[in-house]
Amino acid sequence: MRLSLTNREILAIAVPAIISNITTPLLAMVDTTIVGHLGSATFIGAIAVGGSMFNMLYWLFNFLRMGSSGMTAIAYGRGDRHETDSIFYRAVGMALMIGLTISILRHPLAAILLNIIDADEATRSLAADYFMIAVTGAPATLGVFALSGWFLGMQDSRTPMWMAIVTNVVNIPVSIILVFGFGMRIEGVATGSATAQWSGLIFGLIVAFVKYRPGRPDFKTIIRADRLKRFFMVNTDIFLRTLCLVTVTVWFTRAGAEQGVVTLAANALLMQMFLFFSYFMDGFAFAGEALAGKNAGRGDSSGLSAVIKALGRWGTGIAIAFAALYLTCGDLIVTLLTDNAEVIRDCRRYLLWAAAVPLAGVTAFIWDGILIGLTRTRLMLLSMALSMAVFFTIYYLLTDSLGNHGLWIAFVSYLAVRGLVEYFCYRRRPARFVRDHAND
Repeated sequence: MRLSLTNREILAIAVPAIISNITTPLLAMVDTTIVGHLGSATFIGAIAVGGSMFNMLYWLFNFLRMGSSGMTAIAYGRGDRHETDSIFYRAVGMALMIGLTISILRHPLAAILLNIIDADEATRSLAADYFMIAVTGAPATLGVFALSGWFLGMQDSRTPMWMAIVTNVVNIPVSIILVFGFGMRIEGVATGSATAQWSGLIFGLIVAFVKYRPGRPDFKTIIRADRLKRFFMVNTDIFLRTLCLVTVTVWFTRAGAEQGVVTLAANALLMQMFLFFSYFMDGFAFAGEALAGKNAGRGDSSGLSAVIKALGRWGTGIAIAFAALYLTCGDLIVTLLTDNAEVIRDCRRYLLWAAAVPLAGVTAFIWDGILIGLTRTRLMLLSMALSMAVFFTIYYLLTDSLGNHGLWIAFVSYLAVRGLVEYFCYRRRPARFVRDHAND
């Protein structure tokens, strides 16, 4: 069956983005595998703690990708080459400055992050060593965030995919050589990670300047008050929205831990299923960012409507497929992830909720992507705040009587409310989203 132009555009962006999403966790997996052969479990624990430190830190700065993608896509749709070039320098410059600040403040940041994570003294010491070296890659990591968003706005998801591949290709041999060739142990793993991040950034910058040739930076345009105001407003909304998301995620883990180590482990394994689903849905969300922004910039309301409808169909199909997979093969998946009988038994008790998550969350994924593309980030923030309120309300109402089932009901409800609020807000005045951008 011949796919429509809209579906071909969606897949052209979504498929490379999915590949990139799947390859990204390889960086941490490689580090864990290497230290797993150093003869002590403490090394593995240190990498896990160090990885958590970076996850907490970098997650908050993901707005650098989201903010730049929507604004770039709109400028691209308008054919405003001058503005796409300005966004390139504005986003990358901001990312490098934030990353440099993180590197300079690495000592107090390490102390704060290690206090949040409960670990024994030996693990904390090694994790601190890992962090101090690996954090030198912070400017590169955040630069890659900004570049990935800019490329996506330019309707190019292949380059971010290759950036992720280059990062992993560099990380594997460099880390192995430093650890086993030079005996650097955890310091070698950290150096390999930082080197890989800088390699990914350099590759992305080379592609940007060779393929897109952004003009010389016009500092007057880059620092124009109205553009900076828009840039910071969008990114502030995304930052606050991410804080809400982190709050719910951390609380979910904390609430599971309060019910015992077995429940904590079961929830963690079931959340891996959600994570795998998110790799796929994020690809289509990225397509939403790029194509929604492009059509809004063109003032093409029918094109935007076609993108939204097509994304809805793709999302529904994928959500149903994953729900069916987890319902029919969930038990097998759990046994592949662990051989602990108690954890397996607990997972089986809550498997239905893991299957419900794709159906509840699909709308949120799709509409987050669309709204980022339209730079309607304030609506994202409001929907997230409301859904967080729903989460905590249901949590406090149900967990005393239903235990972990109440926690999962709260989480599923939180996902569903996020997407439904965004959808109904858009449906009230859909034309405004295109008209406003066309007149920018």
